[in-house]
Amino acid sequence: MSRIATLKALTATVLAAILAAGCATSAAPTMQTGPDAEISFDGLHRIDNSQAEMAWMRPDFDISTYSKILPVSSGFEYRKATNQGRTQTERNRGGPFVISAEDRERFEALVSEVFQEEFAQVQNWEFVTEPGPGVMILRGGMLDVFSDVPPENMAGRSTMFVSAVGQATLVLELRDSETNTVLARSIDRRWAQRPGGQMMQSNRVTNTAEVRRLIRMWAVRLREGLDGFAEQANNN
Repeated sequence: MSRIATLKALTATVLAAILAAGCATSAAPTMQTGPDAEISFDGLHRIDNSQAEMAWMRPDFDISTYSKILPVSSGFEYRKATNQGRTQTERNRGGPFVISAEDRERFEALVSEVFQEEFAQVQNWEFVTEPGPGVMILRGGMLDVFSDVPPENMAGRSTMFVSAVGQATLVLELRDSETNTVLARSIDRRWAQRPGGQMMQSNRVTNTAEVRRLIRMWAVRLREGLDGFAEQANNN
């Protein structure tokens, strides 16, 4: 295999880790090519066997030409909800429940905290604050966030047990910082819940723990993907 082909295969493999959050697959990630390839509106080719639900990559993307990362947040989007969970009937109806401004602020702070902790451990990449040569933008956002747990500030609320706290979709993009060209994209939706969907008592402590677990999984996968690429690139 030529060096160019090797780098492309390596790029696809690493992107499946960098832009991933799902369960590992037995088959190696590969980018679709040829006349039947699934191509996005902006020219990205679908990656088969990605760990994320959906992932795409630009065919000419060579990640080895980048050594610096510029993290950018795309922000948070919440699913519109009207259920306040104030009565037993409303609670029985299930989510999505309204997420208060205070709870949104706590959630966003938790996401920032966990990702910053993992970024601090990334090796062989330089994090920068300005675009430039060799700089790759890593843009991430949380979309369609919703809560499956009624708000706590309810009079006479009894002890509740839930199997899941809520859901969120992590969208990650890699872009060239000088041209803003999209190089790769992934979308992955996950439940914040205990392994196997076990029932748990719902309170602020347990709910926060499950949300943190989900965010940590995404952040660790991202860190391991970045570090793994740097190690493999140095050996090729």
